[in-house]
Amino acid sequence: MKETVHTRGEAPRILISGGGTGGHIFPALSIAGAARERWPGSKILFVGAEDRMEMERVPAAGYDIIGLPVAGFDRRNLLKNISVTVKLCKSMRKARRIVDDFRPHIAVGVGGYASGPTLRAAAARGVPTLLQEQNSLAGVTNRLLARRAAAICVAYEGMERFFPKEKIILTGNPCRHDLVVSDRNRAGGYAHFRLDPRRRTLLMLGGSLGARTLNRSIIDAFPKLAAATGLQVIWQCGRYYLEEMQQLQAAGRIPENVHLTGFVSRMDYACSVADLIISRAGAGSLSEFSLLGRPVILVPSPNVAEDHQTKNAQALVDRGAAVMIRDADAPAHLFDTAIALVGNDGELRRLATRIAALAQPDAARRIVDVMQRIIHP
Repeated sequence: MKETVHTRGEAPRILISGGGTGGHIFPALSIAGAARERWPGSKILFVGAEDRMEMERVPAAGYDIIGLPVAGFDRRNLLKNISVTVKLCKSMRKARRIVDDFRPHIAVGVGGYASGPTLRAAAARGVPTLLQEQNSLAGVTNRLLARRAAAICVAYEGMERFFPKEKIILTGNPCRHDLVVSDRNRAGGYAHFRLDPRRRTLLMLGGSLGARTLNRSIIDAFPKLAAATGLQVIWQCGRYYLEEMQQLQAAGRIPENVHLTGFVSRMDYACSVADLIISRAGAGSLSEFSLLGRPVILVPSPNVAEDHQTKNAQALVDRGAAVMIRDADAPAHLFDTAIALVGNDGELRRLATRIAALAQPDAARRIVDVMQRIIHP
């Protein structure tokens, strides 16, 4: 690749790679949006994994994306990793071609399968790289890429356990810009979800696909919820479970104060009406709850690499900013805890104040500030 020289008057070419989950994709899109605000003429290209959700979400947001045939290693069935290794080699070759053709001034990795080959290829071509780590337990890909990175933007303190201290910059996690708690959104939320403004509102989120444990927990709690006449629940069961839950609804088993939906499309409305949120502990969600100042009960997913959601949740619990219930304990204890907490005004205010104190506003702009210093040393 020819040497890429960038002058201060020139809009940069930015390569952004990663994805696989919304927790990676939303920060990547936020960084791209902030970069485009800073440099209106910038060229931005995403690189993702061919069969993952970024191949739909990124074009829908107005950006170009190229997919790599990359997949994660299967730690349970080692024989499957033969094909994984073949895909990795193909991805490395394709990533090198992408870097040679696009000639980026900087490459940004947000974690996920595709960021490994892409940032390795960029670094090998002399392109400066920046890592964005969302979790309090650093991902394997970012740990492997850290040695050659120019900077590593993080959301939690204490990340020198994983990365060179001199490269770490505390920026926070970029979040969706459309999430705002306001009186207008609160009024819109009551109308949108057909809620009673006189009742307390509990919002339960299991991710866009759903969470089996959370769904099982609320089903077991139907009698308690039916008896809680001053409470109403927005229940995002996940698209994967929607048909099954609708059968319960058709059979009349879901209490009238529980409002079932497969996916919450207006999260701004939902968060504005929620007095308390039940959620998994993905890093992006926690950053959003901090910015919104919403009290939350966290039920970390046990089905993630290195149990990093528990580490994320514990970082808030240690600061008195959230309540955590382990996945195995949720069916027995989750809704007893939630029903008691949503009626405790003092505790709700305390949790809201402490989680809001952890917010890192303007994280995407801060990351672009770091990018600018790298491009213009």
